[in-house]
Amino acid sequence: MTVRNAIVTGGLRGLGRAMALGLLDAGHNVLAVGHLAEDVEEMERLAAGRPLVPLLADLREPAACDRVVAAARARFGGIDILVNNAGLTFTYIDPPRFVAGPRKFYELTDEITRNVMAANYVAAEHMARRVAPEMIARGWGRIVNVTTKLDTMNQKGSGPYGPSKAALEMATEVWAKEVAGTGLTINIVNPGAGANTPGMAQEMRDWSAQGTKPRLVEPREMVPPLLFVVSPAADAVNGFRFDANAWNPNLPPEHAARDTARPAGFEFYPRRAWDQEDDR
Repeated sequence: MTVRNAIVTGGLRGLGRAMALGLLDAGHNVLAVGHLAEDVEEMERLAAGRPLVPLLADLREPAACDRVVAAARARFGGIDILVNNAGLTFTYIDPPRFVAGPRKFYELTDEITRNVMAANYVAAEHMARRVAPEMIARGWGRIVNVTTKLDTMNQKGSGPYGPSKAALEMATEVWAKEVAGTGLTINIVNPGAGANTPGMAQEMRDWSAQGTKPRLVEPREMVPPLLFVVSPAADAVNGFRFDANAWNPNLPPEHAARDTARPAGFEFYPRRAWDQEDDR
């Protein structure tokens, strides 16, 4: 197996931690970026001396993106994989009122809108733009974006979280077209439903109190589709989304991927595999 060098943003807790550790368990080098100092010690414990570097950075700042990329290059010699997972969710926008009645767009503040768009879309764009040229020059690379479900993006009260993820969803489709044939692929890996992270778990408890019990996706469920899209078996897989809650771990990865794959973006094409002709 070829050892790859990966950056996972939002990689010190929740979905990002699971993906960072999944890449580490698969034998890759990982730089995991987060913003809370309290998460570093736990991540170092879980890494158990293996090649994982935790780094604190606020990726809303362009200089921080530069610092993260420079740190990965200095430690590992290059960057093969970028997982854009960092973001601000509903629990940042309106923690106490999300279930009972989230604020409407005209009730938000400039600071909330600016921070969510910067964390969820702009930071991902900045990171992708900084690593793509070396991946293209090398003839191999992976950018994996984490967006969300369409019916989360457009539900009432989702702003600006939904619009920020919609921007990254559409960017994935655009970027994938622009890198086609270069050896760099750009895809999406999503939970496909609410994830069992601390903030969402509280929201689910609130929903359960109202008589509904949606299934939470465990963070570790993100790992199998992620490992597939960063593997050599996915060299031809570009511009797709894979939802972890639909992934069948009992199937060989390529079979599970074919069953799960949907084109990135918002046009509702029939499900298709990457080696089928695109009739768009």
